[in-house]
Amino acid sequence: MNTKKFSILLAALMLVLVQLACAAGEPALSNTRTARDQDGAQQTSTFGAFDTVYVVSDLANGAAGNIITSKWYAENVNGLDPNFLLDEADITVTEQDAPFNGTIYFYFEPPSDGWAAGTYAIEIYFNGALSATVKFTVQ
Repeated sequence: MNTKKFSILLAALMLVLVQLACAAGEPALSNTRTARDQDGAQQTSTFGAFDTVYVVSDLANGAAGNIITSKWYAENVNGLDPNFLLDEADITVTEQDAPFNGTIYFYFEPPSDGWAAGTYAIEIYFNGALSATVKFTVQ
């Protein structure tokens, strides 16, 4: 094979590799929702006092070191200050998980005496930036 043909073949191969790398895309979090299950199949925004609440998001192209944070607030609940921070938690994509494509979830089990009736909000952050806010009601 002469040098000119080899150079063209090498350039074409590099172009294909660059396109494949770009096709993976940037990490992105989407479709954040509350649900009764960790897969988000039983989507709802209304829960009972003794239900476990899940917040589920779809993560595409998750890279090692990506951090997803949830902050749970009692937005308007009797006996608590408005927007009272209940809890927060992080999920970090590890080298073994990357690239991650699928659902990620957080959950909050009801307190021993049940959730107090009212409205709650969950903020989801992706790498420190607010990605979504979802609300749910306990009746």
